[in-house]
Amino acid sequence: MTDGGAPAGPGLAPGGRDYRRRRRTELLRFARGARVDAGFGYLDDEGEVDPDRPVELYVTCRMTHVFALGLMAGDPPAAGGPGQEELAELAAHGVAALLDGPLRDAEHGGWFAGVRDGAVDTPAKQAYAHAFVVLAASTARTAGVPRADELLDAALAIQDERFWDEEQGMVVEEWDAAWSELDAYRGINSAMHTVEAYLGAWAAGAGPQWRERALRIAGRVVEWAGERSWRIPEHFDTDWTPLPEHNKDRPADPFRPYGATVGHGLEWARLLVTLATTGEATDDGLLEAGVRLADRAVVDGWAADGQDGFVYTTDWEGRPVVQERMHWVLTEAIATSTVLHWATGQARHAVDLQRWWDYADRYLVDAEGRSWRHELDEHNRPSARTWPGRPDAYHAYQASLVADVPGAASFAAGVAPWAG
Repeated sequence: MTDGGAPAGPGLAPGGRDYRRRRRTELLRFARGARVDAGFGYLDDEGEVDPDRPVELYVTCRMTHVFALGLMAGDPPAAGGPGQEELAELAAHGVAALLDGPLRDAEHGGWFAGVRDGAVDTPAKQAYAHAFVVLAASTARTAGVPRADELLDAALAIQDERFWDEEQGMVVEEWDAAWSELDAYRGINSAMHTVEAYLGAWAAGAGPQWRERALRIAGRVVEWAGERSWRIPEHFDTDWTPLPEHNKDRPADPFRPYGATVGHGLEWARLLVTLATTGEATDDGLLEAGVRLADRAVVDGWAADGQDGFVYTTDWEGRPVVQERMHWVLTEAIATSTVLHWATGQARHAVDLQRWWDYADRYLVDAEGRSWRHELDEHNRPSARTWPGRPDAYHAYQASLVADVPGAASFAAGVAPWAG
C-alpha cells in the first residue's frame, strides 16, 4: 500500500487501464448512496447523505451525468456495486427528478439551486447549476435514458431565454426565483461549465449554435488570460470588467475564491483543446492557448509551497494564497495532461500525467474504495476547510475515463460507442 492512500492492487499501476476501470467502478458503488426522492444528496466521507445539507441542483445533475456515463461504459461492477440495470434506473431517476421533482420551478420555469424536505431551500436560479442540467440531459440523451430529450429541450430553452447574453457572447450569473432580478456579478466558473455543457449539447445533436457559443466564451477567456500571464481572472462586474480583488477577505470560498484558481487554468486548458480539435479543422491558436494555460497552472500550482500537490489558489504574481489541495484540481490535471499528450504528442505531458496519477494513488484514492478524498491540507492530510465530505463523483469519474476517450467532444460522445 502506498503512504496514506489506496493500494494500487496486484499489477495495477496507477493510471493504467485496469487501474482506471477499478476506480470508476468504486466511484459508482460509492455514488449510489446519494439517491434521495428529490434527486441525489450530498455525501459525507462514509457515503451517507449529509442530513444537514439540502439536495442541491448541481450535485443531482453531476450524479445523473456520472450514472449515465457508467451505464454506457459498461465496466464490470465492483463487489456490491451497481450493475447495468441499477445504473439505468439511477440515471432515469435523476432525469425524472429534474423534470418532475421539487428542484424544478413549475411556476416560473428553470430550477432552484437547492431544496430540503421537498420545499425550496435556495431559490436562486444559477448559471453554474443550470449548466449542469444541460450536461446531465446531454449525457442522458446519449445514453438513451427515458425522457432525456424532454429534459435537454427544457434546459436549452432556459439557456436561450435567461442565461445567454448575445451581445457579450457570455452567460449571466444568477437570477432570483421569478427571473425578475439579475445579480450584477459575472463569473468565469459558471462560464467554464457552460462551455462544457454547450459542447455536450452539441455532441448530443442539439445543433451547431451551441458549439459556436462555447467558442465565443472561450475566445474571451483566452484574451483575458493572455493579458495576465495566463492567469485567468475569475470575477467580473456587469460589463465584464475584471474584479481582481474580489473576495480577498474570503480566499477559500468554494465557488468564488480570491485570486487565480489553479484548477480552472487546467480545466479551461482541457476545454480549449477539445474546442480546438473537434471542429472541422484544428484551431492551432486555441491549442496553443490551452498549452500556455496548463503550463502556467503547473508552474504556479504544483508543489508551490514545497509539498507535492496543487495549491488551490494564488495571487496575481503566482504566490500561493490557499494551500489546501482539492481533489478536483488534481483530477483536472490528469484530464488536461491526458488530452495535451494526445493532441501534441509531447512526452512531457505523459510524464506529468504519471506524476498526477502517482499522487492521486498515494493521497487521494481511499484505500477502502470510498470515493476520493475531496480535500487535503498543505501537508497532504485530510482536511475539510472548503469541501467537507465527498459530495459527488463527477471530477474523479471523468479523470478515470478521459484516457479512454481523449479526442471526444464530450465524455458521453466518447463512451457512447462502448454501449453498442
